Amino acid sequence: MALTALDPRTALVVIDLQAGILAAPVVPHSSADVLARSVELAEAFRARNLPVVLVRVSFAADGADAAPGRTEAGSGGTRPEGWDVVAGELSGHPGDITVTKHNWGAFHGTDLDVQLRRRGVTQIVLTGIATSIGVESTARAAHEHGYHVTLVTDAMSDMDERTHRNSVERIFPRLGETGTTADVLALLDRAHG
Repeated sequence: MALTALDPRTALVVIDLQAGILAAPVVPHSSADVLARSVELAEAFRARNLPVVLVRVSFAADGADAAPGRTEAGSGGTRPEGWDVVAGELSGHPGDITVTKHNWGAFHGTDLDVQLRRRGVTQIVLTGIATSIGVESTARAAHEHGYHVTLVTDAMSDMDERTHRNSVERIFPRLGETGTTADVLALLDRAHG
């Protein structure tokens, strides 16, 4: 479904645009492009006094707070110092909300839902990396929590183009509306001046 509207209380939720994830190779949009488009959206939301949520994934050094269970992919190994630091281009704005997650999605085990509901948010606009992991998991939970979900398809990317395409073409239309950065900015101009 094409992007049709933004609610009066819409929040931008940026998923995992942090040092270690931005350093990974992604497709079809480069990390630099995803970051630049997310920054552009964040500035537009801030200018209209709409909430901006910066989500990062992090774990204790011993991994004790990482999701349990055996997987064929393994745990991802040891991460370098600073891998979980949100990109400087996005951070440093006192009104922003920062959420640290220990799972793929930004809702489970965090205060994201409380932060949004206390601000009267009814819709979230999602960007970030990786499309099929953090973004999709957060979109699924947002949909299940009753939020209107908007997915900015040119402000997200993945490690595999097939999984990105699957999320964008098959999963996201069932969870919300999709559009580009330009589409969201145009709706912001119409709805919020």
